[in-house]
Amino acid sequence: MLTKKIRFLLILLLTGLNVFSQEKFTLSGTITDAKSNETLIGVNIIIPELKTGATTNEYGFYSITLPKENYRIKIQYLGYTSVEKTIDLNQNTKYNVALSGNETILQEVIISNNKKTIDLKTPEMSVNKLSISNIKKMPVVLGEVDILKSILLLPGVTNAGEGASGFNVRGGGADQNLILLDEATIFNSSHVFGFFSVFNPDAIKDLKLYKGGIPARFGGRASSVLDIYQKDGNSKDFHVNGGIGLISSRILAEGPIVKDKGSFLIGGRSSYAHLFLKLSEEQKDNSAYFYDLNTKLSYKLNPNNSVYLSGYFGRDVFSLSKSFTNIYGNSTLNLRWNHLFSDKLFSNLSLIYSDYYYGLNLDLVGFKWDSGIKNYNIRYDFKNYISDKFKLNYGTNAIYYNFNPGTIKPSNPNSGINADQLDKKTAFEPAIYINAEQELTDKISLSYGLRYSMFYRLGASTVNIYENNNPVLFNTDMQIYEKATPITTQYYAKNKVIESFNNLEPRFSFAYQLNESQSVKINYNRMVQYLQLISNTSSPTPLDVWTPSDNFIKPQIADQVALGYFKNFNDGAYSLEVETYYKKIQNRLDYIDGADLIANKAIEQVILNGQMRAYGLEMMFKKNEGRFNGWISYTLSKSEQQTPGRSATETGINNGQWYKSVYDKLHNIAITSSYYLNEKWSFGGNFTLQSGQPITHPVGQYEYLGITIPNYGLRNQNRLPTYHHLDIAATLTPHSNKGRNWKSEWVFSIYNLYSRKNAASINFKQNLETGYNEAIKTSIFGIVPAVSYNFKF
Repeated sequence: MLTKKIRFLLILLLTGLNVFSQEKFTLSGTITDAKSNETLIGVNIIIPELKTGATTNEYGFYSITLPKENYRIKIQYLGYTSVEKTIDLNQNTKYNVALSGNETILQEVIISNNKKTIDLKTPEMSVNKLSISNIKKMPVVLGEVDILKSILLLPGVTNAGEGASGFNVRGGGADQNLILLDEATIFNSSHVFGFFSVFNPDAIKDLKLYKGGIPARFGGRASSVLDIYQKDGNSKDFHVNGGIGLISSRILAEGPIVKDKGSFLIGGRSSYAHLFLKLSEEQKDNSAYFYDLNTKLSYKLNPNNSVYLSGYFGRDVFSLSKSFTNIYGNSTLNLRWNHLFSDKLFSNLSLIYSDYYYGLNLDLVGFKWDSGIKNYNIRYDFKNYISDKFKLNYGTNAIYYNFNPGTIKPSNPNSGINADQLDKKTAFEPAIYINAEQELTDKISLSYGLRYSMFYRLGASTVNIYENNNPVLFNTDMQIYEKATPITTQYYAKNKVIESFNNLEPRFSFAYQLNESQSVKINYNRMVQYLQLISNTSSPTPLDVWTPSDNFIKPQIADQVALGYFKNFNDGAYSLEVETYYKKIQNRLDYIDGADLIANKAIEQVILNGQMRAYGLEMMFKKNEGRFNGWISYTLSKSEQQTPGRSATETGINNGQWYKSVYDKLHNIAITSSYYLNEKWSFGGNFTLQSGQPITHPVGQYEYLGITIPNYGLRNQNRLPTYHHLDIAATLTPHSNKGRNWKSEWVFSIYNLYSRKNAASINFKQNLETGYNEAIKTSIFGIVPAVSYNFKF
């Protein structure tokens, strides 16, 4: 009898669960551009009655599960006409939408639903998104549109000055930024030693900068993630666009392979300033130029499967009188497969190759140098849309690294250079992760996750063994650090583990919506960086060498917490973002005085392990609509390092006290704006002001054998002068004849309008006539006018 009752209750329970499951259905689909079939990232799908919704992922897919009901669905995306539709959700429903570009957004009637408001409800914070259309309106040096220069206008982001490569986020080094192009790692993001970035803006679809609150799917860097995606290509019609500038030109072609199913994209860019050098008899043998190539193939096999093949190849060439030649650049390749297991489970499998090469040929001395880093990455990511209130992201990835710190070869038969190979290094970095996004109530949302990363430094390699495992000695008599002498060496065979690490990397974000217009958010994340960039410059150079963590170099471990307040004004016409953060990094490298980093076979003999901390306040006020819009950002911050002595008798760096890192910028103000006058003319302007970069000045001098030698003070106790400049631009769009597909625009810009001579560096040297040491300021740019012509057909 009891068995029958239990059986009856189980049947009743299962029936109830079945009925309950039938009461909820999933609405899913893909959002694309109506003209090109390009998938759109971050589109808002809103259900006003429930005050809930969803956004499209990196591949334009969305999914939301709701109770059975009739719903009014609103689909909104900046720069596109909004779509509203009533859907009777009585079964699982596919709803794909092709959005039309909003051609009237810059006419006299400004479309109010195109304003870019802050998403107050989601726990996402410390994240900045920039549209390519806005980036192209910003004036930049020599008229070249530049993605990296545009993110320098965001709060918490600085650089090391004009002509400096890379960028610094919240007081971190440029090497602490993970830069991804279609998921492939870019190790050097600059052309021409920092004047331009490697990203062709015509080929880019979307970019997002994570300064904190970094999702668990990302790892391997201690400071930030810049996630950039290329366009897929137009699968409806063939189009060409490009531009002609003062020093470089670009062209990009895209079109269908199979209409509405497959597409291609190929874009090229090259500078030609070096051609003008040929006109000068003195400079005809000199050369400095860059070129790059972006490619992508996309094909939709069926509604549930798509494949993509994307690649990038870029090179810089710098040559002086054929006796000095420097070639460097990135190569990437990514084969991706998107698969939809169900209307709730989306997956992406990627096979990725990335290579950074650096070559130097000094023919004058018969010397040739090659170095670089390669990685092979496989990653499998899943997004599970469990309900409208709960989503899971999980996956795995594994990276195999191959480091070549330097290959030395004679470049001609008469060379006195002996061939040599610095010890090549290999490493393996696997990881798994899971991340949840959960809406607890109408006001409270959470995002929490965990990443488990591992790292194995592998052979074949020969490792130095030191007494007391100490490769750096402190001379107490002279109060200086010196290299230790190895007592023996140990050889590790191929794939033999030399050293291993594993770390848990928790991530947590919380959002509380105070009302319809404001919210507060908090996040915490731990990031672990297993690669170190060996460099003693404030800005990365092509000659810098990446090296893996091992028995002497420990991984950097970064913990960051941030608190923010966010508010939309006047129905989103204006917005305010205020964040404060604190970040601490363990195992940040510093170098002993006089460290020789180039071609060093025992780099552990010149490095010291320390720590780093950064903290600050960021504010951004934005005007999101109207003829005149833009933003003002201000950052008040500190970035410091500490390298204490390992015993009571050691001084450490700067007597073991905290000192300013080279990335410290106390004040950082950026203003950017654009103004639409009419159909022909629009204008833009940027103003930037930053505290000068910390440097070390001499505090005295002494004579030795008749030579005056400067005596330098404590590290980074001085600063360069304050850095600032004003840039303006005007865009002329000629009226095109009806029926013609050709569209064009002229962009006139002036960089550094008032010709501020910003100091790129200050060098101290002896004046041979007076015998005194002098401070000599080096400036790169004064006022720089430019004009470029852009076209599309």
